[in-house]
Amino acid sequence: MRVVALAGGVGGAKLAHGLQQVLAPGGLSVVVNTGDDVERHGLLVCPDHDTVLYTLAGLADREHGWGLADETWSAIDQLDRLGEDTWFRLGDRDLALHVLRTARLRGGARLTEVARDVAARLGVSTRILPMSDDPVRTRVRAPDGWLDFQDYFVRLRQAPDVLEVRFEGAASARPTPEVLDALAGAEAVVICPSNPVVSIGPILAVPGIAAALAAARARGVPVVAVSPIVAGRALRGPAGRMLVSLGEESSVVGVARRYAGLADVLVVDEVDAALAPAVEAAGPRAVVAATVMTDDASRAALARTALRAASRA
Repeated sequence: MRVVALAGGVGGAKLAHGLQQVLAPGGLSVVVNTGDDVERHGLLVCPDHDTVLYTLAGLADREHGWGLADETWSAIDQLDRLGEDTWFRLGDRDLALHVLRTARLRGGARLTEVARDVAARLGVSTRILPMSDDPVRTRVRAPDGWLDFQDYFVRLRQAPDVLEVRFEGAASARPTPEVLDALAGAEAVVICPSNPVVSIGPILAVPGIAAALAAARARGVPVVAVSPIVAGRALRGPAGRMLVSLGEESSVVGVARRYAGLADVLVVDEVDAALAPAVEAAGPRAVVAATVMTDDASRAALARTALRAASRA
């Protein structure tokens, strides 16, 4: 089976890892959000891409879900000593990826080419595809005004309410040929349990991607989403609070409404089984399963659930 996953953040990386475990090598393509990308100390950092990359390579820090295991912090500590603003902390080994990426891009390479080459160097057979080679930047409006996403997410630790979201550059961005080819050849699409507003939203905001998904559904390709909301709350990150502050509902029903007309199936956790009828009233068919991923086995189990749901859609 050829599967395309849409992913961002830790939850997306975990399910992508589960899918990589259960699919044949080369059977998975992961389209990653680049709206979170940020320039720090002259380097381009791609947090969602890098979280997926390190997770699929078996290198991620499992305690935090992001960054590299057994990381050290000498470079960022020295930058702090030299007076640089270091609220966005970059580990010593992690810096190598950002240095390489920035140098390759300045030399004329596409972001997708760099992602492909780095994945190959780290032994990852899964295709990790930036949603676009063109820059897109997520910004959020808080009570005190507009913020770059990483200012809100890291520096302010997601404390302000999010009243509005915009994806700067999305309207003029183009999906890469690799993303469009993956969707054209997909036999199933999985929307990972990522923040539907700021992880999946930017991907769908790139002109052509939503249309490619619609074309896939029209030819019978099932789209299965996994809810990032369990028992009314996000397992990680601000998705639940963000939905509420945007006037939506922090529940699997709220997620179902977000994905109505996009997903055929929504996988919801067992604790939300009673909400399955309301999910289906919103549009997607509900599949109830264990969705909390605590180890490799539970990641693979959820991946199998999503693929079974796709085969029955």
